[in-house]
Amino acid sequence: MRVLVIQNNADTTLGQIETALMERGAEITVCHAYEGEALPDAEFDALVVLGGIQNALADKGSPYFPELLQRMRDYAESDRAVLGVCLGSQLLARAFGAENLIGVTHEFGWTEVALTEDGEVDPMLGGLNPTFTTFQWHDDTFVLPRGATRLAGNDATHNQAFRIGRAAYGIQFHFEADRKLIAHWNETNASYLADREPGWPERFAAEQATRGADADANGLKIARAWAALI
Repeated sequence: MRVLVIQNNADTTLGQIETALMERGAEITVCHAYEGEALPDAEFDALVVLGGIQNALADKGSPYFPELLQRMRDYAESDRAVLGVCLGSQLLARAFGAENLIGVTHEFGWTEVALTEDGEVDPMLGGLNPTFTTFQWHDDTFVLPRGATRLAGNDATHNQAFRIGRAAYGIQFHFEADRKLIAHWNETNASYLADREPGWPERFAAEQATRGADADANGLKIARAWAALI
């Protein structure tokens, strides 16, 4: 199977999603759209849109967004698997006409997310505990697109996950980010984190063996379940 990955930031990579795809022998094409690389014209079996530092309405700084929105709609409406993570989930919501809410909710670090009743029986998320640990890093959120199925939420962010059709998923939380990737983010964003998240290095050190390990296992389970839907 052939999977197109849209990268929106240098450090925001596939993480555990790559592990799940490689286990299935996927041929992965990464488009560095944030660097001005054009979206490929070729057809793929699935589309992944990753996170980024920009918001989902930032067409001026990310002029490829309108074309990407159309691409996400086309894949979802043709029953191909789509996965939007963090910014990618916000773009998927926008692609289907929902409102993006900029700067209204802040989550960072390992947190808990709860499945809805629909989430508990969903083919991608249904294998998780009803409340599970995952990693968060966002300030924005979105209104649920019309016709979408809400799958998960928490007190900070009502819409943490949704599905459109069979296999188009918007996931606000960074399930793909295992401890190795987060440690890399700690290094590349050290100044930002020191200003915005004081005490994070100590929290990371204290929590990575417990909450981090649990989140890693949950994230890989999610990634494998989505890969199975392609």
